[in-house]
Amino acid sequence: MTDSPDRRVPPPDPKGREPDAARRGRSGALHTPRRLLLLESERPRLRRLRIRMPRRGIFAYLAVVGPGLIAANAGNDAGGIATYANVGAVFRYSMLWALVITAISLIVVQEMCARMGAITGKGLSDLIREQFSLRATTLAMICLLIANTGITLSEFLGIAASGEIVGIPAWIAVPPIALLLWYVVTQRSSSMIERVFLTLSLAFLVYIPAAFHGTNWHNVLQDTVQPHISLTGAYIGGVVALVGTTISPYMQFYVQSAVAEKGISPRAYPYTRAEVISGSLFAIAVAGCIIIATGTALCTAHGCPAKNALISQPQAFAEALRSVVGDWAKWLFAIGLFGASMLAAAVLPLSTAYAVCETFGLESGTEKSFMQAPVFNGIFTGMIAISTLVAIIPNLPIVPVLLNLQKLNAIVLPILLVFILRLVNSEDLMGQYRNGRIYNFIAYATVVLLTVLSLLYLAGQIGIGPAAG
Repeated sequence: MTDSPDRRVPPPDPKGREPDAARRGRSGALHTPRRLLLLESERPRLRRLRIRMPRRGIFAYLAVVGPGLIAANAGNDAGGIATYANVGAVFRYSMLWALVITAISLIVVQEMCARMGAITGKGLSDLIREQFSLRATTLAMICLLIANTGITLSEFLGIAASGEIVGIPAWIAVPPIALLLWYVVTQRSSSMIERVFLTLSLAFLVYIPAAFHGTNWHNVLQDTVQPHISLTGAYIGGVVALVGTTISPYMQFYVQSAVAEKGISPRAYPYTRAEVISGSLFAIAVAGCIIIATGTALCTAHGCPAKNALISQPQAFAEALRSVVGDWAKWLFAIGLFGASMLAAAVLPLSTAYAVCETFGLESGTEKSFMQAPVFNGIFTGMIAISTLVAIIPNLPIVPVLLNLQKLNAIVLPILLVFILRLVNSEDLMGQYRNGRIYNFIAYATVVLLTVLSLLYLAGQIGIGPAAG
């Protein structure tokens, strides 16, 4: 008996993606983010207006390229550059061991989120809303909002610093840029501009050859495998900032959503897994080169000058590039810092507003007015406005502020990791794709160690414990 046309099995997808029916949950609903589900009556109007969907632009563009590229560029923003360069300038090579351990944690965390995206077909915020109570979900969203606001602020500080490097005061450079970002995002015309920012941010790849100029690799290897760990407040704070900028909380939400939206099936997931791992390794390699290049340029074999710990403006770190590009070091550093900062500043406020509003079922969309979507527009506009006001404060010590914002990331990260671990170990959600013992050991060890380090650092700030003073 011949099957009727509507019951025929669809041919296999050449890209390895499963048919829609195979990616449906128990309720039969396709795992698609709610803001991509439009009423049929709205679609003709949107086609006429040629309005792009919320997850177009940078997210769709980078999702096509792959989560590996995201992991490779995640730490190359203003906060990441300042943190890695400060670690090199103050501690030379003595904190490279922490970067190696952080690399292992980064790979495990990124892979867990990518795997959940492939198996469940849902983003992290969707799963948190569905699997946890309202109180727990609110806690997760508060942590995300705090972390993302801090990162957005760090990007605007990067914009301010890049302007000051070339002689433009922050109060002149930042406000017009903030208005431009708000207009570009709300008008859905950011795709080409975001690609330009991504290209500009690649200027920091010059740190790779810079790391090989005048570096004693015997000392690098020795400090990596034989760490000299200190319990001082400065050292513990440096480690906390290093972890916070490398395993950025918002990136876990992105990676899972990117994999889910690409429709990656369990069969095709090994390719995505390899891409995530290779991208994470590349990110760590670039971070290591920034630390090594800065440590070589600003320190000696006998240690780092005490004045390096007092560096307050990022332009001091451009000295590490002088051996490669000469007098162009200042300009190249400014261009790279501007591009990297603008890239994240254009994405984070919007993605945060969508994540929070979708989680609680609130109205969202840049086409909606403040009256129609007050929470969405309040979060999106508020993050830009607050960041702008802080960035134009006269004589602001940008480097210390950036470092403290990365520490804030690290402090809230363990809370979000607990949510991730609960989800990835759920038999109902993941089945045979749950974490194994090794993955759980590394992930839980990351949570415990980072929590201990954060508590030691916070205690030291109020004069308690070994990190005091």
